[in-house]
Amino acid sequence: MTLTIEDIAVFCKKKGFVYPSSEIYGGISGFWDFGPLGVELFNNIREHWWKFFVRSRANMVGVDASIISHPRVWKASGHIENFGDLVLTTKQSKTKLRADHFIEDELSISADGMNAEEIMKLIKKHKLQHKGEDFEELKDFNLMLSTKVGADEKNANTAYLRGETAQGMFTNFKLIAETARQQLPFGIAQVGKCFRNEIAPRDFLFRNREFTIAEFEFFIHPDETTCNLLTKKHRSLKLPLLDSKAQAAGKKEPQPTTIEEMLKQNKLGEWHAYWLAEQYRWLLEVGLNPKKLKVREHVATELSHYSSATFDLDYTFPFGSKEIAGNANRGQYDLTQHIKESNEKLTLFDEATKQHIVPRVIEPTFGMERVFLALLVDAYEEDKKRGNIVLKILPQLAPFTVGIFPLVNKLEKDASKIFGLLRDQFSCTFDRSGSIGRRYARADEIGIPYCVTLDFDGVTKKTVTIRDRNSAKQILVKQDELVATIHQLLSGVALSSVGKPIK
Repeated sequence: MTLTIEDIAVFCKKKGFVYPSSEIYGGISGFWDFGPLGVELFNNIREHWWKFFVRSRANMVGVDASIISHPRVWKASGHIENFGDLVLTTKQSKTKLRADHFIEDELSISADGMNAEEIMKLIKKHKLQHKGEDFEELKDFNLMLSTKVGADEKNANTAYLRGETAQGMFTNFKLIAETARQQLPFGIAQVGKCFRNEIAPRDFLFRNREFTIAEFEFFIHPDETTCNLLTKKHRSLKLPLLDSKAQAAGKKEPQPTTIEEMLKQNKLGEWHAYWLAEQYRWLLEVGLNPKKLKVREHVATELSHYSSATFDLDYTFPFGSKEIAGNANRGQYDLTQHIKESNEKLTLFDEATKQHIVPRVIEPTFGMERVFLALLVDAYEEDKKRGNIVLKILPQLAPFTVGIFPLVNKLEKDASKIFGLLRDQFSCTFDRSGSIGRRYARADEIGIPYCVTLDFDGVTKKTVTIRDRNSAKQILVKQDELVATIHQLLSGVALSSVGKPIK
């Protein structure tokens, strides 16, 4: 049976990963609540991201900017003027549809970057309608969500919920450089909520009105073109690329290439290449299937107003190949705009030239709900032999690392001691309800990589059984070696190497 996004949504609700927000009142489109398992998985993904991109690097620092900022921030960034989509409205029922999505769904072509005139020509040429209705003329629709700030309703100021996390890093750039004592090149990272008034939220967690972005702005001297972090390993990294020329020719399948070949073709600079390679490496490290990933170069007509070159990292969902991360060369656009709007000197002094310079910026970005969704789709497997779903998520990301099970209820007190031994080291859950087979099945379905079972022999001999989720194989381990054994398994040591196999 082919897995659908509806299957994943039902699974997430049933198991406690994700619920529709405000469901008792009928829900609200584009908003979701993470349940007990979902919040653990999401936090683990975020922590893994932060460790990979921030904590492990000397030239990267973090920030957590406010969701609401001064309205002039968004004027300077261009979001008030340029941050929008084209909306189609039906003549009779006044139903609103996002124009590019409608064209893509109806004609199975890419509509990225199409303007209003091009879309209306296609609608007239193919006589497209929505449920038998014709359309009014296309209109621009700004995606920024506005609110009011101030106690006096009549004189309250209009403000905006941020549409991206980037601007907080630009407006705080000078302060961070000074207080964190950073010198170019360096990055500022942030993981936080963003809001966009999407015309038509869809595909479960993929396109929402509230979502989380993990991204960083990496600041580089404007004259620096050589990246000393770009190693041979980065240059030889193989990835599937769908470039702009292939897209112009109507091709949809990527072709294998390397970072070095992209550099030779002048598709991007060295710093841009380095961070694209690091992004791709992280997606592989968290366990995504490389056969479902591709790198797509933006064609000229779809480039954002701030970008001179952008690459999407796409994942093949049940509803198609879609972006889960991006990498944009923002140049000096944002800092220059904020300098003009604020009249503040957001520059750094360059000792070599004795001049104040405006750094240029590379921006790697991840849609965290999209990564979360991709990991679930990739991990979801119906095991016919076991007769249940097995969620083969990376053990380091799983909501629970260990499940502790007493074989029978009489052993609950002794098993609770095992739980106490492990809970300070690992994320654990305790389950004493139902047969041991049913408990194993429940553990498989929520992705617990290791189940520890205590039986009567284990009480007297001070041993436990460890069961591996993926293989369902079991080993016998001494209780006083249990913590060290699980650490070994998490580091990649084979099950057969750390305990006595049980047939």
